[in-house]
Amino acid sequence: MRTVPTTPHGEAARNVERIRELFPGCVVETTAPDGTVTAAVDLDLLRRELGERAVDGPRERYHLDWPGKSAAAAAANAPTARTLSPSRADSVDFDGTRNLFIEGDNLDALKLLQEGCLGRVGLIYIDPPYNTGSDRFVYADRFAETSERFRERTGDLFTNSATDGRFHSTWLSMIYQRLRLSRTLLRPDGVMLISINDVEQANLRRLCDEVFGAANFVCQFVWLNDGNVDQQSAIKGVHEYVLAYARDLARLPRPVVIDPNIGDGSKLYNERIENSITKNGPANPPSTVELPAGFPAAFDAGGIDARTDRFPHILDPVVVRDGRLVAPVRVHSGWSSRNLLELFIRNGCTPITDARGRETWFDLTASGAVYSYKRRAGDQGHVLSVLRNLGTTKQNSRMLAGWGIEFSYPKPVHLIEYLVRVFTRPGGDDLVLDYFAGSATTAHAVFRANEADGGNRRFILVQYPEPAGTGTIADVARTRIRKCGPEVLASRTRHPGWRGDIGFRSLRVAPVPLADVTVRPGTVRQADLAALATTVRPDSDVEDLLFHVLVRHGVDLSTAVHREADDTFVVPDADLVACFAAEVTEDMVTALAARRPGRVVFREAGFRSDTVRLNTDRVFARLSPGTDVSVV
Repeated sequence: MRTVPTTPHGEAARNVERIRELFPGCVVETTAPDGTVTAAVDLDLLRRELGERAVDGPRERYHLDWPGKSAAAAAANAPTARTLSPSRADSVDFDGTRNLFIEGDNLDALKLLQEGCLGRVGLIYIDPPYNTGSDRFVYADRFAETSERFRERTGDLFTNSATDGRFHSTWLSMIYQRLRLSRTLLRPDGVMLISINDVEQANLRRLCDEVFGAANFVCQFVWLNDGNVDQQSAIKGVHEYVLAYARDLARLPRPVVIDPNIGDGSKLYNERIENSITKNGPANPPSTVELPAGFPAAFDAGGIDARTDRFPHILDPVVVRDGRLVAPVRVHSGWSSRNLLELFIRNGCTPITDARGRETWFDLTASGAVYSYKRRAGDQGHVLSVLRNLGTTKQNSRMLAGWGIEFSYPKPVHLIEYLVRVFTRPGGDDLVLDYFAGSATTAHAVFRANEADGGNRRFILVQYPEPAGTGTIADVARTRIRKCGPEVLASRTRHPGWRGDIGFRSLRVAPVPLADVTVRPGTVRQADLAALATTVRPDSDVEDLLFHVLVRHGVDLSTAVHREADDTFVVPDADLVACFAAEVTEDMVTALAARRPGRVVFREAGFRSDTVRLNTDRVFARLSPGTDVSVV
């Protein structure tokens, strides 16, 4: 029987395992500072594997650097000593929803999501502090001290003044850690979207090139915030940016959304696409194609004389009867789709399928041009790099005010809804993450996107409880979700495919619910033994313990949990049973083993006697040898 670890593996440990997969000989055993034996990377062996491709020391190279970058990377890689604790009172439909709202430091939250959400997030959208010179950064990232010491010293609010020598460096360190952790959460076809202004967009672009790879850059959208025109500056700034990077651009599916500014009369909405394939130029040198007898014509009957005065040259007289060529005709021109045309001819002049799966056919028009026709796919997409007429911050502030919510500069819900629909699958169940949640615009946008196309996307929002009015910004976000959900659900245009999940399971970043019972030999008195008998903190309940176990076992925190008698919890999707009964008997152990779960967890102090604890391994070895048995 093993003990569930208090802290999860950090990103550094996962990176060691990734290197082991590529270069197993470079991972060796060594002694950690605490005396334990651990796996580590032998850099000398790794340099030998990489040969001349390894760069270190003063050798010149192109990269973005700043004071504190190494410390920021180390902080991102380090494990967190925090966990996630449930708050039913702050939730909506706690047991039925698949949405999550996490209150607390987003760096801790991103680390705690690494196991359960690794490689599973379809879209991450963030609207981080823009570093205007007066932004208050709410994060505990001072690298030479603990989070607790930082909070004591600054009260959590750190102003990154433009007069500070670390003006750019501080902001870059803050965002760098979070982007590193974001990338590992994305699915192979996932996308990262970041709102930013002019001050840091150049640095952010280079930083994202490093984290995601320059080859995975998708687009730098320009968002026209047309309502923002009352600044007293020489040039009115009415735009911001949204940077888009893919986890793997080769796997990014083509968007199937049409820019809402495209009018109903656009040919994009036509049932078929038609174009002349006559195309002359250096890239399309003229060549001759023979159209066989029976080739389709766009007219029922008639003829075209041979000609060479304009393209396409018609080298043989054209005779059409019943909409088909009577005899073969040679035509000479440059062609934009010659390969498809010849495939159509070889297919007996019947429709073929192009590389995108669209039905394609050709005919000869009365002017002598050859036209191609494609049946437009139902998932037609047309996304522009300029985002306009998608709402303004002022409009959305007024909308929030109608719900009694005061919040400055909220992102327009129409803008975020459009981006969600562009970069997630229509009708799908993509997971959308926003760890600078603010007023919860992203949750509202997910609801609206699901209502529009019948998807069942779900969200994870993270927000630090920064003071705001009489409460916190986290309170503001939860209030908005409670207000906007029923409104979207009541829409007359609601798509029947949406299951209507407008709830959220509220969690908070919290201390681990386990007491520190580690002691050094010779320091324990007889009177101390009773206090060391339990490993659970007195201010924690069984649900706190359960969610700590879910986090450490990498279980999806939105998964269904069934509570049974004797504080036993069953998590079907994770094949896990957690038994936190105050007195676990051997009969209870036998009954649990008979279920043959994949994993079972007990509370260390919950066994009725030492005998029951010792016999638990034997019972499972006999009745369910495949079960992983552990204690907290």
